[in-house]
Amino acid sequence: MKPTLFVVFLLGVIVSATTQMSATGTDPAASDRVLRHVVMFGFKESSSAEEVQKVVDAFAALPSMIDAIADLEFGVNNSPEGLNDGLTHCFLVSFASEADRETYLPHPAHKAFVEVLKPHLEKVVVIDYWNK
Repeated sequence: MKPTLFVVFLLGVIVSATTQMSATGTDPAASDRVLRHVVMFGFKESSSAEEVQKVVDAFAALPSMIDAIADLEFGVNNSPEGLNDGLTHCFLVSFASEADRETYLPHPAHKAFVEVLKPHLEKVVVIDYWNK
């Protein structure tokens, strides 16, 4: 194949792939990407261990009530660095799309969880990102 024909052929392949990507709205290379919703809590000193556990249990129950949650993992700070700034518990909620996160945030089960949390919450940090 002549170099000019090869370049035309290669451009055709690129245009075809780009058109296919635009038509589906999905980048095949990005299909494994997940929207992460990181939530870190610090609890009031006045909250007992049992009360904090009720908050943890209520958060852990959300995936069974909200289909938009793709995955949830959580744990208690275990860092020896002492840089947690009073935050002790971390929850990592995963979503397949921003639309799923938009379903989750105002969902009645999420709102009910927030009501369980409020009396015990001293500090919260939330960060959302698309994994790479």
